[in-house]
Amino acid sequence: MKKEKRLLRVGVLGCGPISQAAHLEASLKARNAELYAVCDLAEDLVQKIAARFEPRKTFTDYDAMLADPKVEAIVVAIADQFHVDAAIRALKAGKHVLVEKPLGTTVADCERLAAQVRDSKLIAQVGTMKRFDPGIRDAQRFLAEEGGEILALKAWYCDSIYRYIETDNLQPLMLTSAAVRRPKGNPKANLPVYYLLGHGSHLFDTALFLGGPIRALRATLTEKFDSLCWMITAEFEAGFVGHLDLTMPVRMGWHEGFQVYAEGGTVLGRTDNPWYFRSSEVECFSVKDGAARKVHGADAHFYKVQLEGFADSVLHGAPQHGATAEDGTHVLRALTAVSKACRTGERVVLADIGAEEIV
Repeated sequence: MKKEKRLLRVGVLGCGPISQAAHLEASLKARNAELYAVCDLAEDLVQKIAARFEPRKTFTDYDAMLADPKVEAIVVAIADQFHVDAAIRALKAGKHVLVEKPLGTTVADCERLAAQVRDSKLIAQVGTMKRFDPGIRDAQRFLAEEGGEILALKAWYCDSIYRYIETDNLQPLMLTSAAVRRPKGNPKANLPVYYLLGHGSHLFDTALFLGGPIRALRATLTEKFDSLCWMITAEFEAGFVGHLDLTMPVRMGWHEGFQVYAEGGTVLGRTDNPWYFRSSEVECFSVKDGAARKVHGADAHFYKVQLEGFADSVLHGAPQHGATAEDGTHVLRALTAVSKACRTGERVVLADIGAEEIV
């Protein structure tokens, strides 16, 4: 790996599992970024992380890291409930931010962050890293350049009962501390909310990336044998209907993918458990030449490529390919609409979502 001459100096906030499995390594491997600093309230965990990843500086005080003039960007990798406030503090300190998904836990908080981004004129990106999956990016490119009007979109995100057997083998052994800061209560105590925020955010961002914004939706939730299944009919602003399936977990291997039927062709995609860092297997069939194409051999370390794209936008003004704060807000609005539609049994227009929360 050859580093570029000018590197974005990144400070990672939070030394928990997502940082250890993704963001710290991404900062080391990215061609145009460096792991300048790490910060966590748990001093013993910071010391362990520093020994493994060797950042230039360590902090246990977030304000102190923000005050360091050499820190140019913050990766917010802490509990969902703390995303918005941490990101806003970074923006006010003049730092660009890459915020783990979901952007926030309420639409109101997301809108507050999006407004701060607009006022700051800094780069803010949501960590829905699947936008940097080479297969999914190629599907989006094909639909934008050759697809024409979309007839229908189907997408599914179905976690597997065997997920943790796989991820425990794929991810590094996690360093821990008794002093880490956690949100009040147990986020997993309300599984519908936990699953919608943690997994539904990926499903809806992929739908947004491929099909554009959603105008309205209907949804049902079925709960059986410790599994939850949301079936969602989405009306997209572009004038077509989509079907989204979020199921946690399925009695099979990881099951994720999409199908898009368009005027100029069809896209078929299958996505692996992300921790294999394999590109989605995507076939784009074009009626223009009667042929199908697939991406082969592309870099599929999504977190690294995501950080590189973020750094290119910050350092060189490159177009922002990742999800924006507005995208993250739209996804949270859609997830809140799903929650409301399941409770009421009614069609929910996203623009009508106000102060409701996911319950």
